Amino acid sequence: MAEMSMCSSSSREQVSPEEERLAIRDFVISAEAHTKEGDTFYLITQRWWQQWLEYVNQDQANNIDTCSLSEHCDSVSSSDVKRPSVIDNSDLIYDMTSEDSMMGIELHDTLVEGRDYILLPQEVWNQLYAWYGGGPTLPRKVINSGLSQTGLSVEVYPLRLQLVVVPKGAHSTIRISKKETIGELHRRACEIFDLNMEQVCIWDYYGHRKHALMNDMDKTLDDANIQTDQDVLVEVHSNGSSSAFAGCMSSVQENGSADKETMSVLVEPSKSSLSIAGGLSASKGVSRSCSSELSQSQNLTSPVRELDSTYGVSGVSTRGATGGLTGLLNLGNTCFMNSAIQCLVHTPEFARYFREDYHKEINWQNPLGMVGELALAFGDLLRKLWAPGRTPVAPRPFKTKLARFAPQFSGYNQHDSQELLAFLLDGLHEDLNRVKHKPYIKSRDADGRPDEEVADEYWANHIARNDSIIVDVCQGQYKSTLVCPVCNKISVTFDPFMYLSLPLQSTITRTMTVTVFTCDGSALPSACTVTVPKQGRCRDLIQALSGACSVKHNEKLLLAEIRNHLIDRFLEDPLILLSTIKDDDHLAAYKIPKLSKSTIFLQLIHRREEQEIGNAQKSFGWKPYGTPLVSPISCDDVITRGDIQSIVYTMLSPMLRTERQGHTDISETSISVAASDPSCDITASEAFTDSIESDLKDKDGNSYKTVTLSKLPLQLVDENNACIDLSVGEEKPIKLSSSSMSILVFVDWSNKFLEKYDTHYLENLPEVFKYGPVTKKARTEPLSLYTCLEAFLREEPLVPEDMWFCPQCKEQRQASKKLDLWRLPEVLVIHLKRFSYSRSMKHKLETFVNFPIHDLDLTNYVAHKNNSRSQIYELYALTNHYGGMGSGHYTAHIKLLDENRWYNFDDSHISAINEEDVKSAAAYVLFYKRVKINDASVSNGAQSCAGHENILPQN
Repeated sequence: MAEMSMCSSSSREQVSPEEERLAIRDFVISAEAHTKEGDTFYLITQRWWQQWLEYVNQDQANNIDTCSLSEHCDSVSSSDVKRPSVIDNSDLIYDMTSEDSMMGIELHDTLVEGRDYILLPQEVWNQLYAWYGGGPTLPRKVINSGLSQTGLSVEVYPLRLQLVVVPKGAHSTIRISKKETIGELHRRACEIFDLNMEQVCIWDYYGHRKHALMNDMDKTLDDANIQTDQDVLVEVHSNGSSSAFAGCMSSVQENGSADKETMSVLVEPSKSSLSIAGGLSASKGVSRSCSSELSQSQNLTSPVRELDSTYGVSGVSTRGATGGLTGLLNLGNTCFMNSAIQCLVHTPEFARYFREDYHKEINWQNPLGMVGELALAFGDLLRKLWAPGRTPVAPRPFKTKLARFAPQFSGYNQHDSQELLAFLLDGLHEDLNRVKHKPYIKSRDADGRPDEEVADEYWANHIARNDSIIVDVCQGQYKSTLVCPVCNKISVTFDPFMYLSLPLQSTITRTMTVTVFTCDGSALPSACTVTVPKQGRCRDLIQALSGACSVKHNEKLLLAEIRNHLIDRFLEDPLILLSTIKDDDHLAAYKIPKLSKSTIFLQLIHRREEQEIGNAQKSFGWKPYGTPLVSPISCDDVITRGDIQSIVYTMLSPMLRTERQGHTDISETSISVAASDPSCDITASEAFTDSIESDLKDKDGNSYKTVTLSKLPLQLVDENNACIDLSVGEEKPIKLSSSSMSILVFVDWSNKFLEKYDTHYLENLPEVFKYGPVTKKARTEPLSLYTCLEAFLREEPLVPEDMWFCPQCKEQRQASKKLDLWRLPEVLVIHLKRFSYSRSMKHKLETFVNFPIHDLDLTNYVAHKNNSRSQIYELYALTNHYGGMGSGHYTAHIKLLDENRWYNFDDSHISAINEEDVKSAAAYVLFYKRVKINDASVSNGAQSCAGHENILPQN
């Protein structure tokens, strides 16, 4: 990555904010009208983009959807804001570039558009880069997407493939577009390994098994169903050009039918795939069959049943035994999928629906669906799992379809089972939506009408566009009430939901760690951890820190967010929500005096020379490190270069080393030393050649000597972004900018200066909240499911990115929002939010939730009091997540209702468990079934489940 100099931006073209806004607006409008396949877009960090928006349009930037670039640039700027520094995309990429040169710069795997980055047309990027510089440059191509291949999308994550060479054993990882051809992959593989193209054939090596010879050079990788993170086998034959393909053919023919691993056709014969999906080509249905790829003329007169022994499974078929006790093979980190599927498969309504003739309800034309393919694949898998026998099923055909329509679930990485469930329920709904042509319906305002009337109208409008078995079973409705904080306008809507995501935090507070710095040299930096309200504001954090750090009445704290060793922003507005500060952010609090005069802040930025370690050190220039220091300066006084030197000395004085110092406390790092200690005198006076000694007396008349150090390597950045050397011309005054709240001063730390100052105190600024090993107490402390539900329904202010447009004020407002349950579904899916997200990490909460197995009574939580339906639920299934983020494992607990018995589904292994073993701290997604009012006893498991026997699938 090219160095981004802090002092060289003055050489770039300077234009006014208004000129920048108009230029970018014109580029965006043009690009939106003419975007086509093959165009290049560029990623830019959301943080920098937001700063630029505020610079050109302070008043309107936060009120416009950040994904609409042209609208952003079509508003008028009203006030001066600091111009952004160079573009810094470093938070989008991994710190260390892969040693594999074929990979290049790698993006973080969990980036989300609109949250982490924005996509800019090429002309927009080029202009911003010309103005600001920086980088790194992250170009991505526009490709055709969707089932019809007529939609356009930017391929942010090209395929990542592992090339494995046999018989050499070499391997390499490459990035390649899914729209590239097999021929291009073949060419690149030969180029990487320096092979003769005529002696090489490549195989689809998904799961370390040969699936298909990739010999159709014009076919795209997308059409060949190649998935990211899978292997591609590069097979080298040494017998010349004529034998490479023949060698591949013979390797298959020699194995013959005994090579079940290669020759099995992964399509289960069923009336759905033959009679209903007859329009699908054979190559689509057997996309991973070697036979279909090797010979176009080979006739598949009848589908071949998938061979269970392909995967090394042995088992005894128990025909006539209870259905629904069939496991799913783990194909490689697919436990997240297996656990979710088992819960859906054992939902009684779905078990009955998909074993009957559901094909007439498939919506083949729905542009939001998957042309019925997801519903067919799921229905086919469900029938296998409810078929007689207990031989585990390999869900490879289903996973292949899943990866095609949801590439985020492709490969062998572990994924979130709740995210998969959300996709499956939504995808199945669209595939099975009975509404073929969705009408446009405009919702009416409540206008004082009764809630029952408005809710029924909203629900009818919803059903007019969305009507499927998924809606019948899983969708409910809640009441959402928004109140404008300015005019008290109340807005009521009734929105559908598929599941409830409940927070697990049992308290309403959070702990935050902030490092406190002084500007008067009185103390070393110290980290301070305080407890504040979760929905509090910056004033709450400042108040807590002031008490913890004993801030005096004539002092105050200045909060700042630190990013990349620079001050990203000052948190001066006391009303800033603490929820906007993430756990992995870094905060500093500067203890400064309360001054009646107008002030400007001196920011001391630390830099050190980065060098390459080798036989001869090579300099790469000065780069920021550590944490900036801040000191106020009066705007009413004349400030000289010497004054800046003195202020910097004061701020750095606690870190000045003495001869006795290892890592000493603050009393040993004072620059004032006793005159009777000559060793300390010599150490201090020899610190720099230009030093001034002063003999002084304290209040008791004792003599002591101070050493005033001079000529620190300081550079000040003036209004024109030029660097001024402060080590010369001490009497020259500094011109302070009237439009800026800060001046930047760089101190360049050479090894010589680091011998005199211990700057390690400025390094390793702690995160606001550091996730560590969960304590035993945290794991066992119980939390009621009802408490989680109450936290979900509690009235809370909207976060800034969810600002609400008040129709009465005609402006965006940070309204408060209150939720109430209104209409509950037959099957209530409850997601326990165990995973919390930060910009680059995902953390797990190990909180034990005490959830009812019987008698989940939601009557008091439903606002619709005239509803005569039962609001009592019974648990029948749940998914569990064990372990941490990187090495976790999913299982499912499921109750077979006809047996009234619980089972643990751990991939292919199924075992009976006791009801008391169902509850654990691993519970993740809960499935509840409404209990009928005519049940004799809700709490009695056997009686309460008797009413469900009629909807169980019959074998």
